[in-house]
Amino acid sequence: GEDFNQLVNLTANVKNAIIKSGIQGIEELKSDLVLNKPEIVIDIDREQAAREGISTLQIAGQIRGALFGTEVSKFRDDKDDYPIMVRLKEGDRGQIEKLLSMNIVYRDMNLGGVLRQVPLSTLTNIRYATTYSGINRKDQERVVTLSSDVLGGFNANDVNAQIQEVVDGIDIPQGYSIRLGGEQEEQMKSMKFLGVAFLGAILLIFLILVTQFNSISKPFIIFFTVLFSLIGVLLGFIITGKTMSIIMTGVGIFALAGIVIKNGILLIEFTEELRGRGMSTREALIEAGAARLTPVLLTASACILGLVPLAIGMNINFVTLFTEFNPQFFIGGFSAVFWGSLAYTIIFGLSFSTMLTLIMVPAMYYIIERIKGRFGVKSTQHEPLVIPVVNGIEGHTSTNGNGAKTKQETNVEI
Repeated sequence: GEDFNQLVNLTANVKNAIIKSGIQGIEELKSDLVLNKPEIVIDIDREQAAREGISTLQIAGQIRGALFGTEVSKFRDDKDDYPIMVRLKEGDRGQIEKLLSMNIVYRDMNLGGVLRQVPLSTLTNIRYATTYSGINRKDQERVVTLSSDVLGGFNANDVNAQIQEVVDGIDIPQGYSIRLGGEQEEQMKSMKFLGVAFLGAILLIFLILVTQFNSISKPFIIFFTVLFSLIGVLLGFIITGKTMSIIMTGVGIFALAGIVIKNGILLIEFTEELRGRGMSTREALIEAGAARLTPVLLTASACILGLVPLAIGMNINFVTLFTEFNPQFFIGGFSAVFWGSLAYTIIFGLSFSTMLTLIMVPAMYYIIERIKGRFGVKSTQHEPLVIPVVNGIEGHTSTNGNGAKTKQETNVEI
């Protein structure tokens, strides 16, 4: 919001409401706004400075030079230039009385440019106060941030969800807003990016499949396998109670979609090939399911078993295994925390979607083909080439000069 005093009051209300709610998992709720930072204010007596013929710029420059220094020259060596700064000694800079006892030297133009010296204490007034530590802004808006770490054993998403419920019950003045930041904000940005990337990848794959099968219905059947895999991912995490990571789970869904789409393509592509050989739709589906059962199961099993060590965090030290015959085997560790979400996403989704793919894809294919036949829509699959009649076969053999056979030709008239 805009008014800082109103922001301070709103911050206090939010902090008190969260503390009273008794939300578990919050380590220490603190604000980035410090209200009682001590401050020494030097007010310039403008009337006195005007009578002396001294500008406020000269006074401010004198004080700044005494505290931070004034560059008077440079020291040069073979590599670089170093500014030479002149300022008060450290002991004098720390005492306001000594700072203001300095004389400001200037030329009084009212007296013909005569050099004069006036103590700073005669031109300024000192007062002590407290102020804010600083004014933070985000997107050009004044912001006060309440932050805390999450204690071990608690989920940050659950804590944020409870905080959001408390915030929703607070009366917020018009022109002010409260929103979650930190980890929650980063998760929302990552989710938005992954969602757009996932839809873009799905659209691109859909266009490729439409071009390959020359059909719209068959790519839709294949994409239902992606939906099956997503259902499997959600069910797996719900049943096991494991924590989902937005980024790693999203990347796992990307990889999972490629695997399950490939399995669907295997079934439909082989079915189309069998229909092209003259089989009926039902026979082609049964034959394709039987023939592609082993490749699909082997692919899914190899992928699932290969990801189990990554999911559980199985660690083996191969260096000590071959040098000391001590593998230092253990399960868990930081790698399992990071990569576990990706591995479990593929394992849950692939386990669930593989069985449904073998059942639902042939069933949906058969239903759609029957619907097409009922409405008189012709299949895009070409009918097999049949040779109906052979009128005659004629052949001859040629010989060379020695009487040996050299070539035999056969002509078939259809």
